[in-house]
Amino acid sequence: MHSDATNFQLNSHLSTLASIHKIYHTLHRLNLTEDVGPDTHATGNDLIICPSCCSRAMPPRKKRRPTAGDDLSAKKSRQDNVYRKQEPSHIQEAEAFSNKRCLEWFYEYAGCDDVVGPEGMEKFCEDIGVEPENVVMLVLAWKLNAQSMGYFTLQEWLKGMGSLQCDSTEKLRNSLDYLRSILNDATSFKLIYRYAFDFAREKDQRSLDLNTAKCMLGLLLGKIWPLFPVFNQFLEQSKYKVVNKDQWCNVLEFSRTINLDLSNYDEDGAWPVLLDEFVEWYKDREMS
Repeated sequence: MHSDATNFQLNSHLSTLASIHKIYHTLHRLNLTEDVGPDTHATGNDLIICPSCCSRAMPPRKKRRPTAGDDLSAKKSRQDNVYRKQEPSHIQEAEAFSNKRCLEWFYEYAGCDDVVGPEGMEKFCEDIGVEPENVVMLVLAWKLNAQSMGYFTLQEWLKGMGSLQCDSTEKLRNSLDYLRSILNDATSFKLIYRYAFDFAREKDQRSLDLNTAKCMLGLLLGKIWPLFPVFNQFLEQSKYKVVNKDQWCNVLEFSRTINLDLSNYDEDGAWPVLLDEFVEWYKDREMS
């Protein structure tokens, strides 16, 4: 008796499951059921039965009808994914500045120190394809606000390269034309010119030694001031051994405002004695 009752219950249960599956497949063909995961079974009367507890059932979540906004959002998301997949990885990388990459780039030249010294600077110039005495290196130093000629500290490097958005040799090479173009702006040029004095002088000195001053003047004014070769000759034969900051700044003003024949030079003006002597020397030279 007990065995017959058990078999009857089992057959009844299997019959019920078969009916449920039959109803599910019928609804599935009519597209009336939800997609379900591999661990769930959809049943008739819109029930989901968990395999771990076949005797319990719970209603499924009803599908929300998509709106026009959902369709547009989904379409845009698909398009964005396509564009991201098509975009080369190196282009994506080039667009973003990385502090970590910039730091690693710094230590390629600094070694174990927190400053790029003369040896590292030489290799750095070689890598970016610029001679150390090229004026663009002065512009770069100005951008980094470097305090000593021939040296870049870690802080100067990270802050300056960050402002340029350069974290690799390639990016800096691509920025060289921009750095050169800064010199074409009169205001920026004046700032760089003034910066060059403090950058090049010995930090325990208030003035530039004459040889350094001539080199820096040649770097900044040699190609844009026609009278520079003559002024350089004057400095070589003069009694001056150093150039102070007032003299330095007035040389730029002189080059910008005084005619090539010096006809508009006012000897009673507020020019430093250095320039008074240059004008007198030049006129005597021309007369002789």
